[in-house]
Amino acid sequence: MIHQPIKSALIGLATGDALGVPVEFRSRETMRQFPVTDMVGFGTHYLPAGTWSDDSSLAFCLAEALCGAFSLETIGRNFVKWLHENYWTPRGRVFDIGITTRQAILNLSTGCKPELAGGFDEDENGNGSLMRILPLVFYIRDMPEEERYYHSKKVSSLTHGHIRSVIACFYYLEFARLLLDGMPKETIYRQLQITVPALLQKLTINPLEIRVFDRLLREDISLLKEKDIKSSGYVLHTLEASIWCILTTDTYKDAVLKAVNLGEDTDTTGAVTGGLAGLIYGMGQVPAEWVARLARIEDINDLCERLEDKYGSGMS
Repeated sequence: MIHQPIKSALIGLATGDALGVPVEFRSRETMRQFPVTDMVGFGTHYLPAGTWSDDSSLAFCLAEALCGAFSLETIGRNFVKWLHENYWTPRGRVFDIGITTRQAILNLSTGCKPELAGGFDEDENGNGSLMRILPLVFYIRDMPEEERYYHSKKVSSLTHGHIRSVIACFYYLEFARLLLDGMPKETIYRQLQITVPALLQKLTINPLEIRVFDRLLREDISLLKEKDIKSSGYVLHTLEASIWCILTTDTYKDAVLKAVNLGEDTDTTGAVTGGLAGLIYGMGQVPAEWVARLARIEDINDLCERLEDKYGSGMS
């Protein structure tokens, strides 16, 4: 069992995110020539080392809301405060936001019901709900399976309501939940190939949507070569890339560096990978010099401690 799992997950996520921010949008070919090997600054957004993006900001907004009673309205209000008031930004301003996420938060700010705020079209399946969903695992961990699914759906739908984004979030949270139980990552991968399709079929989810996840649910993604792994902002690409990085490495550092060096949506692939890698390897394996450079690290530690106070019983 990992010591301080909440801290390991959230700081693991933010660290992976911050590694990717300076090289966001760079091609894989460029990354091969100039790979990331350390936490650096400036680059794409010209911001200091340790700056995390909207991925961590919105994860922290969710975590902040979960410190109180569960409320979609509270989570949504935190997202609105982030966009309009720079709440939980690393350096006092929003500098990176996806089109679908922006529109959903604007919908929330004008009084749209939280579960209807996110996009429901097939072309609105960016990774904007997957990137920030991880803190939810600590709230839903001990719920029955269908309740875990419906909470995943509700929280995803604040920004991304299409079933594909919902399934991606649910799969990711199930992976994280089993890591919290101390199960090896390879065993989790095989178990989810049984449990996730069974639940989705029980819920009469469109079989064509389930088939979209075949590389995770029916094949062994760890056997694929890098050229077969995509790292765009599409939710399926991000989920596949992150699970591939987790299954093909054996340390936190190797996992997040592999994720970032895939190129393109580097911050989000780094964040999604980093959250799981933090749960697998614990804070002891997240390089201390990287953590020390993170923007607002004292505030992040405080948030983690408050979440630990609420959900940490039996986990640390």
